[in-house]
Amino acid sequence: MNKQPEMTDKTRQTFINVFCDLYSQKPIEKISIQEIANKSGYNRSTFYQYFTDIYELLNDVEEKVLKSIKEEMASRELSTHTLQDALQCLESTEDISVLKALLGDYGSVHFVERLKREIPFERLILNLPTNDVLAPYMIEFYISTLISMFRLWIRNGKDLSSEEWVKLIDSLFANGIKPYHILIKGEG
Repeated sequence: MNKQPEMTDKTRQTFINVFCDLYSQKPIEKISIQEIANKSGYNRSTFYQYFTDIYELLNDVEEKVLKSIKEEMASRELSTHTLQDALQCLESTEDISVLKALLGDYGSVHFVERLKREIPFERLILNLPTNDVLAPYMIEFYISTLISMFRLWIRNGKDLSSEEWVKLIDSLFANGIKPYHILIKGEG
């Protein structure tokens, strides 16, 4: 008996959703296939029809997110890439809870490094001298800061609008934290 494609896609997605929910709550080493299967409403053998192990499931999730972000960025005009575009690409992943799990407290440093390596965030930095010995450090600072700030924003339930978040990032890169430090100190 052949399973209908939409049913197999639904089953696969259920495993992914349950895994991401668990991964946002605890490290991957503490997640069992049995737990994923039970919470999904299937048995372990059904899980193995889709994935060989939890790490293959994780890789599948990471690949899907990276592909989605790359496609979104590729569909945009290269000359108009902005921080806002990068944010929209990250936000437009099919399910923000997947990204929240991957970038959460238990997420893998490996995924963050893949994100930095595979997504051309450095295109957002204008007028950067490419032959300068400091360029790789500036790019790393910029990208790492963007990703860390995005992680915090997601973790905080997007407590700022995307416009406010982008404005804050732009201001921090342009002026540093000193203007905010003075504001905070003056309010206390």
